[in-house]
Amino acid sequence: MPPFDVPEGDPFGPHNLPYGVFTPPGGTARTVGVRLGAHVLDAGAAALALGSPYASLLARPTLNPLLAAGRTAWSDVRRALTAWVTVPSHREAVAGMLHPLSEVRLHLPFEVADYVDFYSSEHHARNVGQIFRPDAADSLTPNWKHLPIGYHGRAGTVVVSGTEVVRPSGQRKAPTDPDPVFGPSVRLDIEAEVGFVVGTPSPLGRPVPLSAFRDHVFGLCLLNDWSARDVQAWEYVPLGPFLGKSFATSVSAWITPLDALDEARVAPPARTHPLLPYLDDSGPEEEPGGYDLRISVAVNGHVVSEPPFATMYWTAAQQLAHMTVNGASLRTGDLYGSGTVSGPGARERGSLLELTWNGREPLRLPGGERAFLQDGDEVTLTAWAPGPDGARVGLGEVSGRVVPGA
Repeated sequence: MPPFDVPEGDPFGPHNLPYGVFTPPGGTARTVGVRLGAHVLDAGAAALALGSPYASLLARPTLNPLLAAGRTAWSDVRRALTAWVTVPSHREAVAGMLHPLSEVRLHLPFEVADYVDFYSSEHHARNVGQIFRPDAADSLTPNWKHLPIGYHGRAGTVVVSGTEVVRPSGQRKAPTDPDPVFGPSVRLDIEAEVGFVVGTPSPLGRPVPLSAFRDHVFGLCLLNDWSARDVQAWEYVPLGPFLGKSFATSVSAWITPLDALDEARVAPPARTHPLLPYLDDSGPEEEPGGYDLRISVAVNGHVVSEPPFATMYWTAAQQLAHMTVNGASLRTGDLYGSGTVSGPGARERGSLLELTWNGREPLRLPGGERAFLQDGDEVTLTAWAPGPDGARVGLGEVSGRVVPGA
């Protein structure tokens, strides 16, 4: 089938066009590309060949120049790319710039400036509370319904899908152990999340309001926040996650622009507590802040969970508003994670911690039971969202295989 003729129902048709960075077959240089079905269009080469004024943004080894260009440029570039792959008069000029996806090498699509992760699923937070505080009157912490809880991660260990994840070592101490020990984590876990990529920066000292979310956030991707639960449990009091999280965070090679997800926008769950003005999204002028993303989590090719992103209590716009309300600035390439996505059902939990109820109810997989991940296990997240005219918008998968530590 010719590369322009994407099969009907393909979630990576011209209605989607996610951005990535790749090396063409036989090449060594990196360049910006967009995915079309089972092919990748060299967007930089196409822009140069067609005399596009945005060639300087696309003929680059990273998405950061495009991210920094702002919302008007994002919209203009998307319109141009759509025309290049759908208008017959452009086919001859760009046909040679389409490469089979199976023959290219994909890279981390942008330079990560900073990384923040949130804790915004009520179902996840309640599950965690019930696991670790079973006698508490409320499984949520007192602040949970008043602000999006988050922590700062490590930008330098964000890796692209397909990168092996080395089992981390660290201190751990079980409640019954007299002293901590050092060694490889024995409770390695995953967290199925969605990552949001910041394009336009903001000045230091100026908060970003809810209404400016789409002016600053370029798009989203799937994200796996790998977690060493035993290391995390010993270290997190009183300052929160550190080495139990910072060893690796995997993201998809494809960034889906927000403009491709207009049909997937939904209202978030009903708020049960009044919100302070900077987080209040209940006004009639506010656009729906949630996204209907259907995620699947597979371990060694076996689907173990299907978390629904539409159930997330705190939205990406609220998260952005909260992390800048103190005047913290945004930088191009900032990445922030939604937090683990979990739904109300037992097969809608986004971490092994929840799926196995802290190891007490192991998963039964074709290769044997799993409480937490073993060396050699591969975890793959995939997702899709409703698109125009009944189409599906595919999000690029994120996968990683666990390998033994040194």
